[in-house]
Amino acid sequence: MERRRAVITGIGCITPVGHGAAGLWEGVLKGESKVRRIDRFDAAAYRTQVAAQVTDFDAGSELGRTANQRMDRFSQFALSAAGQALHDAGLAPKELAGERVGVFVGSALGGAGYAEDEHTSYLAGGLRAVSPGLALSVFGGAAGCNIAIHYGFCGPNETNSMSCAAGAVAIGRALQAVRYGEADIVLAGGAEAPLAPLCYGAFAVIRAMSTRNEEPEAACRPFDADRDGFVMGEGAAVLVIEERQAALRRGARVYAELVGYGSSNDAYHMSAPRPDGVQASRAMLGAMADAALAPDDVGYVNAHGSSTPLGDAAEAVAVRRALGAAAWRTPISGTKGLYGHPLGASGAIEAAITAMALHHGSLPGTCNLREVDRRIDLPVLREGLDRRVRWALSNSIGFGGINACLAFARA
Repeated sequence: MERRRAVITGIGCITPVGHGAAGLWEGVLKGESKVRRIDRFDAAAYRTQVAAQVTDFDAGSELGRTANQRMDRFSQFALSAAGQALHDAGLAPKELAGERVGVFVGSALGGAGYAEDEHTSYLAGGLRAVSPGLALSVFGGAAGCNIAIHYGFCGPNETNSMSCAAGAVAIGRALQAVRYGEADIVLAGGAEAPLAPLCYGAFAVIRAMSTRNEEPEAACRPFDADRDGFVMGEGAAVLVIEERQAALRRGARVYAELVGYGSSNDAYHMSAPRPDGVQASRAMLGAMADAALAPDDVGYVNAHGSSTPLGDAAEAVAVRRALGAAAWRTPISGTKGLYGHPLGASGAIEAAITAMALHHGSLPGTCNLREVDRRIDLPVLREGLDRRVRWALSNSIGFGGINACLAFARA
């Protein structure tokens, strides 16, 4: 089959550090953490009390009253990001052949946070107190289906819930769909709205999150010697991924080319990564092979960098395995110190950041990195670095042993 090329022509996002492509990039360059004490609910009884919240999103003004009423927060995030991405790409949805436009979304928890809110209503007032839209809002595919219905996109529509790699997996599938002719344009990304008492508490109970409650801005610190866990966040990112020749014919601005995708499973543990990094490295090697890249070609790695003691150390081992001697001369950074870890949305947000890093010729630093853990043994960027590189990788690693890697080329 003909192997077509896929490019990123639009970016939309809702994040704690900024909305839209410009807002997200401005937040990355500013380099200030938006992690704060959580105020979405009373977390006084929790050992962890910090989060990265989106505080400036008004669904009513963003989407209109009707859309706002029929969707929960994770779908609202996704639909808003999709609209931004289409606008950023210069695409008018009504002028597109809807059958040739696909939608691929990743979300670890889908509408679980909304279901939790409605369960509280049910306990207080019985079934009559429950929203009639509950059943249509909480299932994982709701975000992608709402995007398709809103814009009339009848192409392939898929949702995956592969934990913290879900957004990257969705983008990887989008590459395959464009490459092999399933669709000409795909809106792909991830969305997550997990900041509800039980969803949040479930991760606090297993002691996966930081307890730096008195210094929330410094709680998420990828690769730092003093890291103590991840910080939960929320948000969404959607990319417009388009067949290259069609994008060039219409004069589209191209952020980057999406050139490779690899995935694997540790088959080891539901929450702990394989310490030897062998399967995470295999995902990286798969993306590099898909893109026909050698280790020396890779100019930057955007790490998953969750800020967990085990996760960051295992990822560093994987990077060294995949890149070999080139690992010690390849800049790497983790950006979750800025916006926390929005679970299934993180891979999509970081794909957007990686594409913009190539586009702008500027590699992001690692917020809150004071002293690199000696076990990391990689050239982790503390500060941003102005450097034009040709190829980059973005890693996503999730609970359940899921590993995904995306490869990008400068346009």
